[in-house]
Amino acid sequence: MRTVTVGVLGSGTVGQDVLNLIRRRESVFADLGVRVEIAGVLVRDVHKVRNVPDGTRVTTDPGFLQECGVVIEAMGGVERPLEILAPYLRSGRPVITANKALLAERWDVLRDYALAGSLYYEASVMAGTPVIGPMSTVLRASTFTRLQAVLNGTCLYILSQMEAGRDYAQALAEAQALGYAETPPTLDVGGFDTAHKLTVLARFCADGRFPYSAVQVRGIEDITLQDVQDARAAGERIKLVAELRRSGGAWQATVAPQRLPLDHPLCNAGASRNALVYEGEECGTLIFAGGGAGGMITASAMVGDLLDWVIGFPGHVPLH
Repeated sequence: MRTVTVGVLGSGTVGQDVLNLIRRRESVFADLGVRVEIAGVLVRDVHKVRNVPDGTRVTTDPGFLQECGVVIEAMGGVERPLEILAPYLRSGRPVITANKALLAERWDVLRDYALAGSLYYEASVMAGTPVIGPMSTVLRASTFTRLQAVLNGTCLYILSQMEAGRDYAQALAEAQALGYAETPPTLDVGGFDTAHKLTVLARFCADGRFPYSAVQVRGIEDITLQDVQDARAAGERIKLVAELRRSGGAWQATVAPQRLPLDHPLCNAGASRNALVYEGEECGTLIFAGGGAGGMITASAMVGDLLDWVIGFPGHVPLH
C-alpha cells in the first residue's frame, strides 16, 4: 500500500468537508493501492471548533507542506494562498484548488504550472458539476463557438426571490441571512465571481492566455422588482449570464443580466441550479447543470481531482 501525504490549506466549510470526504472514501483509495495521510491543515485559529476527523493536525505553521506530495487549497483569497503555494509549485509538486479568483487574477504566475499539468481545479467553476474536465479533454476535438452560463448561486437565489415578489433589498438580506452572500456582497452581486469563473473557462475554449481584465462586467444591483415582473409578463426570466462568443473576429466575454425565454436551457435545466450551455460545430449543443456551490458539493470535485492525481492523470491543461 502506497502512502500519499496530503496538506490542506484552510478549514472552513469546504476544507472540513474535503477532510471528511477523504476519510469517507478510504476504501476507494485503498482499491487503488493508496492510503491517504493528512500531514496538516493550515488554519488561522487552532482553537476554533471544527468538524474534522479525529486526530487531524491543525496548525498556523505552513511548514508541514514540506512533507506533502500534494496540497489542497481551500483558503480563498488571492495573495496569501499564492504566497504559500508558489514555492511548493516551484518544487514541481501538484496543487488542487477551487480558487477561481486566484486562477483568474494571477494567471501570469500560475499558467506555466497549469501547462505542466500541476494544477487541478475542476471545482473552481461549477463546484461538483464537471465542466472543466470535458472542456480540457474530449471537447477539444470540436470547434468551440459559444457558451452561456449561470455561475453564481447568490445571484440565482436573489433573482428567484424577486420573482416571488420580494424587492432586491429584501432578497439580498435573505441571501445574507442564509449565508449565501457575504458582507459586503459585491463579489457576488457585482458579477465579479462570475467573471472569475468565465475567465477560467475561456482559457479552455478560446485563448489559453485569456485575461480577467478582458471580461466586461455588470452585476444585478440595479435590477428592480418591476424589471423582473416585466420579464415574467413577457414569458422571460432575468438571469446573470456569463457569455463567451466571437464578435468582429475577436473573443468577447461578458457578464451581465439578460432576459431569456422560459424555454432557454438556463431557465429550465438550470432553473434553480448553476448551468452552462456549450456550443461547438461538431459536438453540437451541450448542457451542464447541477450544484454549483456548497461545502460537500465542492469537496466532491476536489477529492475527485485528488483521485485523478493518484491514478496519474495530469491536471487541467489550458490551451497553449
